[in-house]
Amino acid sequence: MPQHSASPVIVAAESRPARALMFFDRWKVAIAAHVAVIVAWQLWVTLGDVPTYVMPSPLETLAALGKEYDWLHNTMITAGQIVTGYAIAVVFGVGVALLASWSRIVDQAVMPLMVSLNMIPKVALGPLFIVWFSYGFTPNVLIVFAICVLPILLTTARGLREVEPDLIDLARSLKASRWQIFIKIQLPGSLPYVFSGMKVATVLAVAGAVVGEFIASEEGLGYLMLQVQVTLDTAAMFMAVLLITLIGVALYGAVRLLEHLTVARDSRLPS
Repeated sequence: MPQHSASPVIVAAESRPARALMFFDRWKVAIAAHVAVIVAWQLWVTLGDVPTYVMPSPLETLAALGKEYDWLHNTMITAGQIVTGYAIAVVFGVGVALLASWSRIVDQAVMPLMVSLNMIPKVALGPLFIVWFSYGFTPNVLIVFAICVLPILLTTARGLREVEPDLIDLARSLKASRWQIFIKIQLPGSLPYVFSGMKVATVLAVAGAVVGEFIASEEGLGYLMLQVQVTLDTAAMFMAVLLITLIGVALYGAVRLLEHLTVARDSRLPS
C-alpha cells in the first residue's frame, strides 16, 4: 500500500514546541541570570527595608506604569530617535567605507577626518545642536548618529579590506562593474565586520539618545527622568531606565536576527 507523508500543517505544528524547547535550552542560563537579579533586587529591598525613594522594588517599579506619565508616547519618541539616528549611521558608515575602498584619495582624506571629528565630546555638541536646530527630534537624532557612526565605519572599512584581492582582480578581468563587485564579492565578504560594528553601535545609539534628551529635548524617556527626579519618583525613573534598556535589547536582537539570516554561522565574528 502507498505510504502517505505527514501533512505539512501537522509537521509544522509538531515542530513549534520543539523550536520553543530549543530556544529555551539555548537561553536558559541567560534567562535564569535575569530572573536571579530581579529576585535578589526584590529581596534586598524587602528584607533590608530600603526606602522607596532610594530603591523601589521591582513590583513598585512596575506599578509606576499606572501613573500618568504618557509612557507610550515618550517610549515611542525615544525609540524613534534611536532607530532613526542608528539607521542613518549605518547607511552613512557603510557608504563612506565603500567610497574609501574605491578611492585612495577618499580613504586618505575622509577616514582620518571622521576619526578626528569623533574625538569631539558628544555632550559638547548638544548646546550647538540646540542653537542650530532648536529643541526636538532632529538634534537628538544627530547626537545618536554622531555617537554611533564611527564603529560602523571602521569595521566596515576593515571588512572591505579583508576581502581577497584575487577575487576582485578576477572580477575586474571579467569586466565586472564596481557595483557588481560590491554586491557579489565585497558586501558578502565584509558582512561579518559590518554586523560587528552594528552590534557595538546599538549600545552607543541608546546612550546617545538619552544624552540628547537630557540636553535638547522636551519629550522622551530621558526627559521624563529629569522631570520625575524633581519629585523623587524613583520608581518612575527606574521604569524609564528599564524601558530604555528594552529598546536597546530589541534593537540589538533585530541586528542579531538580521545577521543570522544573512551571514553563515562559521563566518560570524564573536559577539
